[in-house]
Amino acid sequence: MKHHAVLITVLVALIVSLVSVSAIFWEFYKLNHEQYINHIFTKYTVITQIYREHQQRQSSEVMLEANLAVYDIEMIKDEKQKRTILTKSKILKREGFKSFNTSLMISEKGMYTKNTVTNLRATMLEYKKAIYFHIETPNGDILIRDNDLKPYSYINILYTYATVFLIISLSFVLVLQKLRPLIRLRKKIALYGKGNMNVSFKTSSEDEIGSVANELDKARRKINNILESRTLFLRNLMHELKTPIAKGTIATQMLESPKQRERFTSIFKRLETLVNEFAMIEEVTSLNDKKDFSEYRLVDIIDGAIDMAMVERESVSVDVPADVKIQANYRLYTTAIKNMIDNAMKYSTDAHITIRINEEGELCFESKGECLKHPLQYYIEPFTKENPSKNSYGLGLYLVDSILKAHGQVLAHEYENGVNRFIFA
Repeated sequence: MKHHAVLITVLVALIVSLVSVSAIFWEFYKLNHEQYINHIFTKYTVITQIYREHQQRQSSEVMLEANLAVYDIEMIKDEKQKRTILTKSKILKREGFKSFNTSLMISEKGMYTKNTVTNLRATMLEYKKAIYFHIETPNGDILIRDNDLKPYSYINILYTYATVFLIISLSFVLVLQKLRPLIRLRKKIALYGKGNMNVSFKTSSEDEIGSVANELDKARRKINNILESRTLFLRNLMHELKTPIAKGTIATQMLESPKQRERFTSIFKRLETLVNEFAMIEEVTSLNDKKDFSEYRLVDIIDGAIDMAMVERESVSVDVPADVKIQANYRLYTTAIKNMIDNAMKYSTDAHITIRINEEGELCFESKGECLKHPLQYYIEPFTKENPSKNSYGLGLYLVDSILKAHGQVLAHEYENGVNRFIFA
């Protein structure tokens, strides 16, 4: 979901827009239809007046038809047709009302006015695309067909709705088309992040996404050049340093003074260790993916680290179940554990370290000693010292932290009852 947030947002916007437009047009259609029905329904008053006059004067049906024909209204006289229409037609509107009629009357007492109230009901019907009016009175009823009026047509509204619907849909299709380069760019960036340094972001497009892609390609080339220069520099530096270190180590053995020989041997050994650590750091920082990772038993990695540290087995207590396995780069992870052993041998008060798995399933390194005087972050920096009178921490913890980050872990520290506890969390 998160990888397609923009696409999903666009689709949701499209759906909301289309639903909103559809709802608006539906409400407009209902309102317009109702107004149309109400407008043409008013014609029943003319029909009612003609029919009432016909009843009052008791004129002939010929006269009634003639009066209705003036308004292009046709009376349905066939009873069978009339029943069919009344049965099968659709009622558009029906309304009951009272008709008031005033007439002048003469009696023995003289002239007077007589008011007559008649209950009427008018029904507007639709049958086979024609409009009919059914007028009912206490004295009878009449069904007429209005040839002027046509049923409500929704074609214009449907045409307008379809046009708006199509325009919105096409607009969103164009937006999605513009987003396609962004999706391709995201995939290329992912490939670059996985270590494919030759992937190209360059594009011929001149829009905003194209500009971003071309700038990314420029940045990619610069980063590649910097990485190549750094790698070449480190490799040449380490190669050039190893030769004089080897020569210096050989020359040291020719010194007659044991004190001087021991001092220079320590110096060259330290230089060789630093060169190897630099090489390891270069390897860690160049680790782009986990293709070199495999599953190993943790006890096997710890055994390899003890051998690499060249310490007595009695100096290391291992309390790790044999069935615990991890995905790791064997050489790098072994180096990280070896550095933790070296660190304990150097700074613990009894030159002993315990390696175990805690309750959270994390690898712990415990050794007796004084509590760290600074936060752990201080010691992760290269070449920091706990005490100027002692040797530098060098690149040991910095290298451990870098290796753990490459494995998706972090280095943590806690102090309890005179014991320093470093944790691979």
